[in-house]
Amino acid sequence: MNIQKQFNLVGNEKGYWFVSKNGRLWLPNGEVPNGVASEFGFTNKLAQSIGEWNGQTAWLICQEMQDSMGSIRPLLNIGDQSLFNMAGRAVQLSEFYRSHKYCGYCGHEMYISQTEWCCLCDHCQQRYYPQISPSIIVAIRNKNKILLAKHVRHNQDNLYTVLAGFTEIGETMEMTVAREVYEESKIKIKNIRYVGSQPWPFPNSMMMAYLADYESGEITIDKNELMEANWYHYSQLPKIPEYGTIARRLIEDTLILCREYDEYGE
Repeated sequence: MNIQKQFNLVGNEKGYWFVSKNGRLWLPNGEVPNGVASEFGFTNKLAQSIGEWNGQTAWLICQEMQDSMGSIRPLLNIGDQSLFNMAGRAVQLSEFYRSHKYCGYCGHEMYISQTEWCCLCDHCQQRYYPQISPSIIVAIRNKNKILLAKHVRHNQDNLYTVLAGFTEIGETMEMTVAREVYEESKIKIKNIRYVGSQPWPFPNSMMMAYLADYESGEITIDKNELMEANWYHYSQLPKIPEYGTIARRLIEDTLILCREYDEYGE
């Protein structure tokens, strides 16, 4: 990655403009704006190139706009994961710079590295990198049914999805899968296998996705995490996550296995 330092824009710079502050992104008309810096009033604004998207420079400006600031979640629906990933990079870098103005060791002001994504302290030589929190997400099959749960945070949306949680110190990812499932539902699982991953900047997760099979136990939910959880036949599903999320991919993969069970058995 060619890291470029922050500098004041002249006004003739071209590209896509990722303007972020407080975990939100500027999305006028629901899109990442594209064009010349001066067209958007960005002349003399502090900016940084954070990569390339669609053949053009992706610029980060860390500031609040008067309107059209919001979550990057709608970008999941456009069908281009690379744009969502770039927007996630912009939001996370903006928050990282905002929260690392001063060194946590000595309290002196820090500056942004010109060679990598980090903040440096000239006084004590410490360096800080953006936090990425490893987490798991897992879909569990029991014969021709899938375990779906309504999480506390999804109560108003009436959304049902698979189980997820953060990795703890000293765990492998597979240990996290088994622990999180047991903590949230009190069931034991087997045949844990890795599927894929997705950057998830809400605020800074890396979701590692798994499939697993039911082994034993009766569902007993952790009420601090879940509103409810049940086994659902593939023909009678509640509202599930939208396409573009790793959760939806896991659900779709599991539904295929559920249908195969009805057709072929184990």
